[in-house]
Amino acid sequence: QVQLVESGGGLVQAGGSLRLSCAASGNIGTINGMGWYRQAPGKQRELVADIGRDGSTRYVDAVKGRFTISSDNAKNSVFLQMNNLKPEDTAVYYCYAVLNLIGHWGQGTQVTVSS
Repeated sequence: QVQLVESGGGLVQAGGSLRLSCAASGNIGTINGMGWYRQAPGKQRELVADIGRDGSTRYVDAVKGRFTISSDNAKNSVFLQMNNLKPEDTAVYYCYAVLNLIGHWGQGTQVTVSS
């Protein structure tokens, strides 16, 4: 039984920063990968960034140069540093993790960027 709990969302003005955190708890063995998705109203959920067990990272083009994903496997956690936020970044952000070769989703945390 695994849970992913996100935190760090909130309301910020354009140009501001937020740092999202996601911690996995439960029967965690191997962390195969972790990442962040987001879903804006009326849009499909999209991959924002992910990080592999070897530390390799990927980013959607819209956030390259502004967001940084990192992980701390010892703490079963993944983070998303979000800088120079734009109104179009407004969405619910979801943590995703592949643990023991099984995918898991967090409950989501709201990020709202005002202009």
